[in-house]
Amino acid sequence: MKIKSLVKHIGCSAQLAAALEVSGWPKPGNVHRIRDHSDTRFEHFLAGSIALGPSIEAAALRGVMAAKDRIKLSKVGVGKLIKKAVGDFSSSHNGGNTHLGVCLLFVPLAVAAAKTYIEEGGFPTASLRGNIQSVMRSTTPVDAVKVYEAIRMVSSPRELGRVNNGRAPDLYDGNAKKKILNSGVTLFDVMMEASSYDTIARELVTGMEISFNVGFKEIIETFEFTKDINTAIVHTFLRILSKFPDTFIARKIGLKKENDIKKAVEVGIKETMWISKEAMRVLDLGGLTTEEGRLALWELDEKLQNLGKDYSPGTTADLTASSLMIALLRGLKF
Repeated sequence: MKIKSLVKHIGCSAQLAAALEVSGWPKPGNVHRIRDHSDTRFEHFLAGSIALGPSIEAAALRGVMAAKDRIKLSKVGVGKLIKKAVGDFSSSHNGGNTHLGVCLLFVPLAVAAAKTYIEEGGFPTASLRGNIQSVMRSTTPVDAVKVYEAIRMVSSPRELGRVNNGRAPDLYDGNAKKKILNSGVTLFDVMMEASSYDTIARELVTGMEISFNVGFKEIIETFEFTKDINTAIVHTFLRILSKFPDTFIARKIGLKKENDIKKAVEVGIKETMWISKEAMRVLDLGGLTTEEGRLALWELDEKLQNLGKDYSPGTTADLTASSLMIALLRGLKF
């Protein structure tokens, strides 16, 4: 595959992964093709998915340059690329924060995918995960500053909570940039600090362990069994949710009682563990492959939708999207 084709393949895989994720239905609690939320529509997610293309292609090209030793891995500019991706999706629609988690996951994945292909001539999972870890461990304090800026573009303290102590400064600390640069805190350090209460951060310091070992595996196995991409998407979403309580929901619920984000997520997980148990029950009933499973799935969707958008498993959706991108990179056709 020539460089231009490689970069295009990675960009298209990202766009299609994001579009497929939101199209999967019914993903309980989320926006999907027959469910809108009051301030965010299905079409907003489609617009954001398409808008990600140029940023992901830019990330892939930087990965090519790093693989060819034209730039050091620390000079890739992961933070700047994430900020560009966030700016691109947020300017493509008026539906709010549709793809922040996806940007955080897709950019390092795109850099690593390009680097892996140049080195290996393909996308073997072990090498791909290793390169994701290398990309993240090579990040700099400037990358951390740019990601702080990107997050603040689409989120508020009310939505994300505050960090009262730790090596990484609070996102909304007026002196955060100075503290990061003076202390030498890298983007990897920031994600490591947040990994105890945020599953996206955990993915970024573990070589995307959930996306590869749970999500990607479920997509491939379910699609091979059913030959139905929607079933594969929904079952992947349910499998991830059943194993890993959604930290987006936990944060939203916990912040109603605790301002400190770590304590808030602990409280939120305890109060919303029932959602993961329900996701497992749906899968045990056969999910979309049986009448009983479909009924239980629609009931769970209805219950979460009625509880409001605070009960939308956004982190699970992001992990489903990254799992899809891995599958598409490796040649999934449907």
